[in-house]
Amino acid sequence: MRFAFLDDLHAYLEKELNASLPPLSVDLCPEGFQGDVTLSCFPLGKALRTNPMALAAKAAEHLAGHPDVEKCEVAKAFLNLTLKPGALMRDTVGRDILAQEVLPASERRKILMEFSAPNTNKPQHLGHVRNNTIGMSTASLLKRAGHQVVQVNLVNDRGIHICKSMLAYQRFGEGCTPESTGKKGDHLVGDFYVRYNQELSRQIAQLKEEHPELAAKESEELFLETELGQATAKMLQDWEAGDPQVRALWQKMNGWVFQGFEETYRRMGIVFDKLYLESQTYKLGKDIILQGLERGVFEKRQDGAVIMDFHDPSFGTKVVLRSDGTSVYITQDIGTTLLKQQDFQPDQQIWVVGDEQIYHFKVLFTILKALGYPWADRLTHMAYGMVNLPTGKMKSREGTVVDADDLFDEMARLAREATLERVPEGQEPPADLEERADVISMAALKFMLLKVSPRTTITFDPHAAIKFEGDTGPYVLYAYARLSSLLRQPGVAELQGQPPQWEVLAEAPERRLALLCAKYPDALAKAARELDTSVVAAYLLDLAKGFSAFYKNCPVKNAQDPQVKAARVALCEATRKIIGDGLRTLTIRTLESM
Repeated sequence: MRFAFLDDLHAYLEKELNASLPPLSVDLCPEGFQGDVTLSCFPLGKALRTNPMALAAKAAEHLAGHPDVEKCEVAKAFLNLTLKPGALMRDTVGRDILAQEVLPASERRKILMEFSAPNTNKPQHLGHVRNNTIGMSTASLLKRAGHQVVQVNLVNDRGIHICKSMLAYQRFGEGCTPESTGKKGDHLVGDFYVRYNQELSRQIAQLKEEHPELAAKESEELFLETELGQATAKMLQDWEAGDPQVRALWQKMNGWVFQGFEETYRRMGIVFDKLYLESQTYKLGKDIILQGLERGVFEKRQDGAVIMDFHDPSFGTKVVLRSDGTSVYITQDIGTTLLKQQDFQPDQQIWVVGDEQIYHFKVLFTILKALGYPWADRLTHMAYGMVNLPTGKMKSREGTVVDADDLFDEMARLAREATLERVPEGQEPPADLEERADVISMAALKFMLLKVSPRTTITFDPHAAIKFEGDTGPYVLYAYARLSSLLRQPGVAELQGQPPQWEVLAEAPERRLALLCAKYPDALAKAARELDTSVVAAYLLDLAKGFSAFYKNCPVKNAQDPQVKAARVALCEATRKIIGDGLRTLTIRTLESM
C-alpha cells in the first residue's frame, strides 16, 4: 500500500540517518490493536544494522506531527498508525487502484507456459481440470502483472497408450462413431481405453492360471507375454513405419478426441497460442544427444546406451538414448524445450505438471545446463499436488475417473438448484437461469481449485464448492453481483462518477474496506512473483468479507447525509471494480445479478 506519509517519513529518515534506505511499507493493523496500518522497523534495522526499536521511536517522533496522521502508537519495533479519514481515503480508493503498476518494468519478462498436456486416448478428467485451471489462471495473473505470456499445449497423441485405444476399437468397436453413439469423441475413445485394460486384465489372469510360476509377476512384466500386448506393440511399430491403415485409424480417432477436447476447453475458457503434438516432436533431441556425446557431456555405456552421469547419488545416471539408438522420453523433452525456445525466445519457460514429475524436471534442467544453453537456468517446473475425491483417488484404466465434462454438468446442476432455492416464493425463475448456473458452477469449480497453494494435494467436494457462504467462488461472485445491483438502484446510480468528499467516511467498516481495496496491487505482485493464484483468491475473500461488514453497518442508499451517501457510492464503485478485476484475473466470469 502506498501512502503520502510514508514518502515523507522515508525522506526524513534518510536525512536524519544520512543513509540510503529501502522503500517503506505498511500492512493492515492486526486485530486487537488500535490503528489502521502497522509499520515494522525490523527491515530498516536490518538494512542499517541498527536497533529497530530506536528507529521506531525516531519515526514516531516525526509522524506525531504529520498532517495525515491522527494517532501514532509505538509497540516495540512497530508503529500502529491511525490516519485522518480524508488522508486514508485519498491515498487508497481516492486513487485509481486498477491503474497502479503491479510489477516494475525491470521485473517484467516474456514467459512461455506449457500446461494441460492431455493424452488422446481418453477424455480429460478432474486432474486435467486442476492443471488447466492453474495454468490458465497463472498465465492470466502474469499478464495482469505486466509480463508477456505465451500459452502452449503439448498433446501426447502417439505411443503405446494411444495404440491401446486404437486396438480395442478395432476389435470391439464395430465401426461405431461419435454420431452413431451420441457420445463426445474423447469419451468414446476413452471407453475403448477402459475396454482394452479389461481385456488385458483378463488375458493376464488367464496367463497366470495356465502358468502358475508367473503368479508373482506384476502385470507390466507380463504385458508382452499376452496376445493383446504383442498386438499392441506391433501396432506401434506399424505406426512408426507409416502403415497407411494404422495411420488412417489413428487420425480418425485422434480427430474425434480433439473435437471433444475443444468443447472441454471452451467450457473452461482455455485458449492456447500454440499447439505442439508429440507425433511431430518425438524424434527431436536425438541429434542434440549425439552432439553432446561428442563433446563429453554424455557417456556411452558398455551395452551401447548413452547416459548422463550426474556424479550425484540423489540423481544417479540417466539413459538418454537406448542401446539400439532409440529415444527415451527425456530425449524428446530436451528437443521440444529447444524447439519452444527457438519458436518464441522467452526469458523463462514454465511447465505446469504434477508433483510426481519433480525428479524428471530436475534431470531435464540439469542436462540442459550441462549442454550449455544460456537460458537453461530460467526453466521452472510449477509442480502441483494431486486432486482427489471424497471417495479416494481416480484411476483412468479402471474407468473410475471423474470426466471433466461430467463434472461440469454436475456442477451446473448444483448451481441451478442453488439459484432456484434463492428465488422468493411466488416469483418466476430468472430468464437467464442457464447462464447463471454456468457462470456460478465454473466460478465454484475454479475457485475451489485456486484458493489453495498449487503444491497442496486437495480433496474436491462439489457440494462444498457450490455454497454461497464461506470461502467459495459463489460467495465472492455474489459480492460482485450485490454491488452491481446496488449501483443500479435509483438514487444511487445517479451519484456514480461524482467527486466524493472522502473525509466524511470515518466509520471503521468504511476505513477497513478502503484499506483492503488498496492492498490489491500488492496481492497481485506477491501472487505473480510466487506463481501462486491462491494469494489472489484469499485477497478476494477478504475483500468480499470486508464489503459484507461495510454493507451491514453503513447504509448506502438510505444514508441520511448526502455527502456520506455519495462517498459510500464511490467506495462501492471502487470495490466492485477490484472484485471484478480479480475474478477476471483468475479467469472467472462475473454476473450482474444473482
